[in-house]
Amino acid sequence: MLEKKLGKATRDAYGEALLALGKENPNVVALDADLSKSTKSATFGDVFPDRFINVGIQEANLAGVAAGLAACGKIPFISSFASFLICKSFDQLRMAVSYSGLNVKVIGSHGGISLGEDGASQMSIEDIALMTSIPNFIVSVPSDEFATRALVTQAAKVDAPVYMRTCRPKAPIIHNASTKFEFGKAIKVRDGKDLTIIAYGLMVFEALQAAETLKESGVDAAVIDMHTIKPLDEEMLLSEAKKTGKMVVAEEHQIWGGLGSAVARFVSSHHPCKMQFVAIQDTFAESGKPEDVLQKYGMTSENIVAAAKRLLV
Repeated sequence: MLEKKLGKATRDAYGEALLALGKENPNVVALDADLSKSTKSATFGDVFPDRFINVGIQEANLAGVAAGLAACGKIPFISSFASFLICKSFDQLRMAVSYSGLNVKVIGSHGGISLGEDGASQMSIEDIALMTSIPNFIVSVPSDEFATRALVTQAAKVDAPVYMRTCRPKAPIIHNASTKFEFGKAIKVRDGKDLTIIAYGLMVFEALQAAETLKESGVDAAVIDMHTIKPLDEEMLLSEAKKTGKMVVAEEHQIWGGLGSAVARFVSSHHPCKMQFVAIQDTFAESGKPEDVLQKYGMTSENIVAAAKRLLV
Protein backbone atom coordinates (compact mmCIF):
# COMPACT_ATOMS: atom_id res chain seq x y z
CA MET A 1 0.00 0.00 0.00
CA LEU A 2 1.35 3.41 -0.99
CA GLU A 3 1.87 5.79 1.94
CA LYS A 4 -0.59 8.68 1.78
CA LYS A 5 1.13 11.79 3.07
CA LEU A 6 -1.35 14.65 3.12
CA GLY A 7 -0.16 18.15 2.34
CA LYS A 8 -2.14 21.35 2.10
CA ALA A 9 -5.30 21.71 0.08
CA THR A 10 -4.57 23.16 -3.34
CA ARG A 11 -6.83 26.12 -2.51
CA ASP A 12 -4.56 26.92 0.46
CA ALA A 13 -1.46 26.68 -1.72
CA TYR A 14 -3.16 29.01 -4.20
CA GLY A 15 -3.66 31.63 -1.50
CA GLU A 16 0.02 31.41 -0.56
CA ALA A 17 1.20 31.61 -4.16
CA LEU A 18 -1.09 34.56 -4.91
CA LEU A 19 0.29 36.47 -1.93
CA ALA A 20 3.86 35.76 -3.06
CA LEU A 21 3.03 37.06 -6.54
CA GLY A 22 1.52 40.18 -5.03
CA LYS A 23 4.76 40.92 -3.21
CA GLU A 24 6.78 40.45 -6.40
CA ASN A 25 4.57 42.21 -8.93
CA PRO A 26 2.50 45.34 -8.18
CA ASN A 27 0.38 44.70 -11.29
CA VAL A 28 -1.10 41.55 -9.76
CA VAL A 29 -4.59 42.23 -8.40
CA ALA A 30 -7.15 39.86 -6.89
CA LEU A 31 -10.93 39.79 -7.10
CA ASP A 32 -13.48 37.54 -5.44
CA ALA A 33 -17.24 37.01 -5.34
CA ASP A 34 -17.78 37.07 -1.57
CA LEU A 35 -16.05 33.71 -0.95
CA SER A 36 -12.49 34.88 -0.36
CA LYS A 37 -12.11 33.03 2.95
CA SER A 38 -13.01 29.78 1.24
CA THR A 39 -11.09 30.36 -2.00
CA LYS A 40 -8.15 31.69 0.07
CA SER A 41 -7.81 34.89 -1.94
CA ALA A 42 -8.45 36.64 1.39
CA THR A 43 -4.78 35.96 2.16
CA PHE A 44 -3.91 38.44 -0.60
CA GLY A 45 -6.64 40.90 0.39
CA ASP A 46 -5.45 41.09 3.99
CA VAL A 47 -2.00 42.26 2.89
CA PHE A 48 -2.97 44.28 -0.19
CA PRO A 49 -6.45 45.71 0.50
CA ASP A 50 -5.97 48.40 -2.15
CA ARG A 51 -5.39 45.71 -4.80
CA PHE A 52 -8.28 43.46 -3.75
CA ILE A 53 -11.91 43.78 -4.85
CA ASN A 54 -14.88 41.86 -3.50
CA VAL A 55 -17.59 42.33 -6.11
CA GLY A 56 -20.20 40.49 -4.07
CA ILE A 57 -22.28 37.56 -5.24
CA GLN A 58 -22.16 38.44 -8.93
CA GLU A 59 -19.75 36.21 -10.78
CA ALA A 60 -20.55 37.59 -14.23
CA ASN A 61 -19.57 41.07 -13.08
CA LEU A 62 -16.44 39.57 -11.50
CA ALA A 63 -15.24 38.42 -14.92
CA GLY A 64 -16.22 41.71 -16.55
CA VAL A 65 -14.34 43.83 -14.01
CA ALA A 66 -11.30 41.58 -14.39
CA ALA A 67 -11.39 42.05 -18.17
CA GLY A 68 -11.38 45.81 -17.69
CA LEU A 69 -8.42 45.64 -15.31
CA ALA A 70 -6.52 43.39 -17.73
CA ALA A 71 -7.19 45.89 -20.54
CA CYS A 72 -5.47 48.50 -18.35
CA GLY A 73 -2.34 46.38 -17.92
CA LYS A 74 -3.12 44.66 -14.63
CA ILE A 75 -2.87 40.89 -14.05
CA PRO A 76 -6.17 40.00 -12.38
CA PHE A 77 -6.69 36.73 -10.53
CA ILE A 78 -10.39 36.08 -10.01
CA SER A 79 -11.63 33.46 -7.56
CA SER A 80 -14.89 31.82 -6.57
CA PHE A 81 -16.32 28.31 -6.33
CA ALA A 82 -15.77 26.69 -9.73
CA SER A 83 -19.46 25.79 -10.08
CA PHE A 84 -20.50 29.44 -9.69
CA LEU A 85 -17.56 31.12 -11.40
CA ILE A 86 -17.68 29.12 -14.63
CA CYS A 87 -21.40 28.55 -15.05
CA LYS A 88 -22.51 32.06 -14.11
CA SER A 89 -19.79 34.01 -15.94
CA PHE A 90 -19.36 31.82 -19.01
CA ASP A 91 -20.53 34.51 -21.45
CA GLN A 92 -18.18 37.11 -19.96
CA LEU A 93 -15.26 34.66 -19.97
CA ARG A 94 -16.02 33.84 -23.59
CA MET A 95 -16.52 37.37 -24.94
CA ALA A 96 -14.92 39.86 -22.53
CA VAL A 97 -11.86 37.73 -21.74
CA SER A 98 -11.13 35.17 -24.47
CA TYR A 99 -12.51 36.88 -27.57
CA SER A 100 -10.89 40.13 -26.44
CA GLY A 101 -7.58 38.37 -25.81
CA LEU A 102 -7.21 39.60 -22.25
CA ASN A 103 -4.79 38.36 -19.62
CA VAL A 104 -7.19 37.17 -16.90
CA LYS A 105 -6.47 34.29 -14.50
CA VAL A 106 -9.55 32.37 -13.40
CA ILE A 107 -9.29 30.20 -10.27
CA GLY A 108 -12.22 27.88 -9.62
CA SER A 109 -12.11 26.61 -6.05
CA HIS A 110 -13.90 23.58 -4.55
CA GLY A 111 -13.62 21.72 -7.85
CA GLY A 112 -15.12 18.30 -8.52
CA ILE A 113 -17.23 16.31 -6.06
CA SER A 114 -14.58 16.00 -3.34
CA LEU A 115 -15.93 19.07 -1.51
CA GLY A 116 -18.40 16.58 -0.09
CA GLU A 117 -20.97 17.98 2.31
CA ASP A 118 -21.94 21.08 0.28
CA GLY A 119 -23.90 19.00 -2.23
CA ALA A 120 -24.56 19.03 -5.97
CA SER A 121 -25.28 22.75 -6.35
CA GLN A 122 -21.68 23.59 -5.44
CA MET A 123 -19.90 20.68 -7.17
CA SER A 124 -18.31 21.56 -10.50
CA ILE A 125 -18.46 18.48 -12.68
CA GLU A 126 -18.47 20.34 -16.01
CA ASP A 127 -15.85 23.09 -15.59
CA ILE A 128 -13.10 21.37 -17.60
CA ALA A 129 -15.46 20.70 -20.52
CA LEU A 130 -16.68 24.29 -20.52
CA MET A 131 -13.29 25.98 -20.20
CA THR A 132 -11.45 23.82 -22.72
CA SER A 133 -14.18 24.70 -25.22
CA ILE A 134 -13.33 28.42 -25.08
CA PRO A 135 -10.53 29.38 -27.51
CA ASN A 136 -7.24 30.69 -26.09
CA PHE A 137 -7.74 29.48 -22.51
CA ILE A 138 -5.05 27.41 -20.81
CA VAL A 139 -6.77 24.88 -18.50
CA SER A 140 -4.94 23.30 -15.57
CA VAL A 141 -5.65 21.21 -12.46
CA PRO A 142 -2.71 20.86 -10.02
CA SER A 143 -2.40 17.65 -8.03
CA ASP A 144 -0.82 18.97 -4.83
CA GLU A 145 0.50 22.06 -3.08
CA PHE A 146 3.84 22.05 -4.94
CA ALA A 147 2.13 21.82 -8.31
CA THR A 148 -0.27 24.60 -7.34
CA ARG A 149 2.42 27.07 -6.30
CA ALA A 150 4.45 26.41 -9.42
CA LEU A 151 1.50 26.61 -11.81
CA VAL A 152 0.07 29.77 -10.23
CA THR A 153 3.49 31.36 -10.73
CA GLN A 154 3.47 30.14 -14.35
CA ALA A 155 -0.01 31.60 -14.83
CA ALA A 156 1.22 35.07 -13.89
CA LYS A 157 4.06 34.83 -16.42
CA VAL A 158 2.09 33.78 -19.49
CA ASP A 159 0.23 36.47 -21.41
CA ALA A 160 -2.95 34.43 -21.90
CA PRO A 161 -6.19 33.66 -20.09
CA VAL A 162 -5.78 30.76 -17.67
CA TYR A 163 -8.32 28.61 -15.87
CA MET A 164 -7.14 26.63 -12.85
CA ARG A 165 -9.22 24.35 -10.66
CA THR A 166 -8.35 24.01 -6.96
CA CYS A 167 -9.87 21.62 -4.43
CA ARG A 168 -11.20 21.74 -0.89
CA PRO A 169 -9.66 18.64 0.78
CA LYS A 170 -6.03 18.32 1.75
CA ALA A 171 -4.18 16.82 -1.19
CA PRO A 172 -1.69 13.93 -0.96
CA ILE A 173 1.89 14.96 -1.71
CA ILE A 174 2.95 13.91 -5.21
CA HIS A 175 5.76 16.31 -6.07
CA ASN A 176 8.37 18.41 -4.27
CA ALA A 177 9.75 21.93 -4.40
CA SER A 178 12.28 21.02 -7.10
CA THR A 179 9.72 19.58 -9.56
CA LYS A 180 9.63 21.65 -12.75
CA PHE A 181 6.20 22.58 -14.10
CA GLU A 182 5.26 24.07 -17.43
CA PHE A 183 1.82 24.41 -18.97
CA GLY A 184 1.36 21.76 -21.63
CA LYS A 185 4.15 19.52 -20.30
CA ALA A 186 2.84 16.55 -18.33
CA ILE A 187 4.92 14.85 -15.65
CA LYS A 188 5.52 11.11 -15.55
CA VAL A 189 5.43 10.30 -11.84
CA ARG A 190 5.85 6.57 -12.36
CA ASP A 191 7.27 4.64 -15.31
CA GLY A 192 5.76 1.41 -16.60
CA LYS A 193 5.63 -0.80 -19.68
CA ASP A 194 2.24 -2.57 -19.59
CA LEU A 195 -0.26 0.30 -19.49
CA THR A 196 -0.49 4.04 -18.80
CA ILE A 197 -2.77 5.74 -16.26
CA ILE A 198 -3.40 9.43 -16.94
CA ALA A 199 -4.93 11.65 -14.27
CA TYR A 200 -5.03 15.14 -12.79
CA GLY A 201 -5.77 16.69 -9.40
CA LEU A 202 -6.65 14.37 -6.52
CA MET A 203 -6.90 11.44 -8.92
CA VAL A 204 -3.12 11.37 -9.43
CA PHE A 205 -2.60 9.78 -6.02
CA GLU A 206 -5.40 7.31 -6.73
CA ALA A 207 -3.63 6.44 -9.97
CA LEU A 208 -0.36 5.84 -8.11
CA GLN A 209 -2.17 3.67 -5.58
CA ALA A 210 -3.76 1.72 -8.42
CA ALA A 211 -0.34 1.19 -9.98
CA GLU A 212 0.94 -0.25 -6.69
CA THR A 213 -2.01 -2.64 -6.52
CA LEU A 214 -1.50 -3.71 -10.14
CA LYS A 215 2.18 -4.35 -9.43
CA GLU A 216 1.14 -7.07 -6.97
CA SER A 217 -0.35 -9.01 -9.88
CA GLY A 218 2.65 -8.42 -12.12
CA VAL A 219 1.31 -5.45 -14.09
CA ASP A 220 3.74 -2.57 -14.61
CA ALA A 221 1.73 0.67 -14.94
CA ALA A 222 3.01 4.13 -15.77
CA VAL A 223 1.30 7.13 -14.16
CA ILE A 224 1.10 10.54 -15.83
CA ASP A 225 0.14 13.75 -14.01
CA MET A 226 -1.62 15.58 -16.86
CA HIS A 227 -1.80 18.82 -14.90
CA THR A 228 -2.60 20.76 -18.07
CA ILE A 229 -5.64 19.60 -20.00
CA LYS A 230 -5.30 22.38 -22.56
CA PRO A 231 -2.86 22.41 -24.24
CA LEU A 232 -2.39 18.65 -23.97
CA ASP A 233 1.10 17.20 -23.84
CA GLU A 234 0.69 15.43 -27.16
CA GLU A 235 4.32 14.32 -27.26
CA MET A 236 3.90 12.46 -23.96
CA LEU A 237 0.60 10.91 -25.08
CA LEU A 238 2.03 9.70 -28.37
CA SER A 239 5.07 8.24 -26.64
CA GLU A 240 2.94 6.35 -24.09
CA ALA A 241 0.47 5.12 -26.71
CA LYS A 242 3.34 3.63 -28.70
CA LYS A 243 5.06 2.23 -25.59
CA THR A 244 2.21 0.58 -23.68
CA GLY A 245 -0.70 0.57 -26.14
CA LYS A 246 -3.20 0.73 -23.27
CA MET A 247 -4.49 3.81 -21.41
CA VAL A 248 -6.77 4.52 -18.47
CA VAL A 249 -7.85 8.15 -18.04
CA ALA A 250 -9.06 8.99 -14.52
CA GLU A 251 -10.65 12.33 -13.66
CA GLU A 252 -12.95 13.91 -11.09
CA HIS A 253 -15.24 15.26 -13.77
CA GLN A 254 -18.25 14.43 -15.88
CA ILE A 255 -17.49 11.68 -18.44
CA TRP A 256 -18.57 14.04 -21.24
CA GLY A 257 -16.04 16.62 -22.40
CA GLY A 258 -13.21 16.21 -19.90
CA LEU A 259 -9.65 14.94 -20.09
CA GLY A 260 -10.79 11.53 -21.29
CA SER A 261 -12.46 13.07 -24.34
CA ALA A 262 -9.38 15.15 -25.12
CA VAL A 263 -6.98 12.21 -24.81
CA ALA A 264 -9.22 9.93 -26.88
CA ARG A 265 -9.51 12.53 -29.64
CA PHE A 266 -5.74 12.89 -29.93
CA VAL A 267 -4.78 9.24 -29.52
CA SER A 268 -7.41 7.96 -31.95
CA SER A 269 -6.08 10.31 -34.60
CA HIS A 270 -2.36 9.61 -34.12
CA HIS A 271 -1.82 6.16 -32.61
CA PRO A 272 -5.06 4.33 -31.70
CA CYS A 273 -4.85 2.07 -28.66
CA LYS A 274 -7.10 0.38 -26.12
CA MET A 275 -8.60 2.83 -23.60
CA GLN A 276 -10.76 2.90 -20.47
CA PHE A 277 -12.21 5.88 -18.62
CA VAL A 278 -12.82 6.51 -14.92
CA ALA A 279 -15.09 9.53 -14.46
CA ILE A 280 -18.46 10.69 -13.16
CA GLN A 281 -21.06 8.80 -15.19
CA ASP A 282 -23.41 11.52 -16.44
CA THR A 283 -24.94 12.28 -13.05
CA PHE A 284 -24.90 14.83 -10.29
CA ALA A 285 -23.40 13.69 -7.02
CA GLU A 286 -24.96 14.08 -3.60
CA SER A 287 -23.90 15.50 -0.27
CA GLY A 288 -21.76 13.45 2.08
CA LYS A 289 -18.31 13.01 3.50
CA PRO A 290 -15.74 13.51 0.71
CA GLU A 291 -14.34 9.99 0.95
CA ASP A 292 -17.86 8.49 0.83
CA VAL A 293 -18.89 10.62 -2.15
CA LEU A 294 -15.72 9.73 -4.08
CA GLN A 295 -16.29 6.06 -3.29
CA LYS A 296 -19.93 6.09 -4.40
CA TYR A 297 -19.21 7.79 -7.71
CA GLY A 298 -16.21 5.69 -8.65
CA MET A 299 -13.32 8.03 -7.95
CA THR A 300 -10.98 5.56 -6.22
CA SER A 301 -7.90 3.49 -6.95
CA GLU A 302 -10.09 0.37 -6.97
CA ASN A 303 -12.05 1.79 -9.90
CA ILE A 304 -8.82 2.50 -11.76
CA VAL A 305 -7.58 -1.02 -11.11
CA ALA A 306 -10.84 -2.45 -12.43
CA ALA A 307 -10.55 -0.33 -15.57
CA ALA A 308 -6.94 -1.42 -16.07
CA LYS A 309 -7.89 -5.09 -15.77
CA ARG A 310 -10.54 -4.66 -18.46
CA LEU A 311 -7.73 -3.50 -20.78
CA LEU A 312 -5.59 -6.52 -19.93
CA VAL A 313 -8.16 -9.17 -20.79
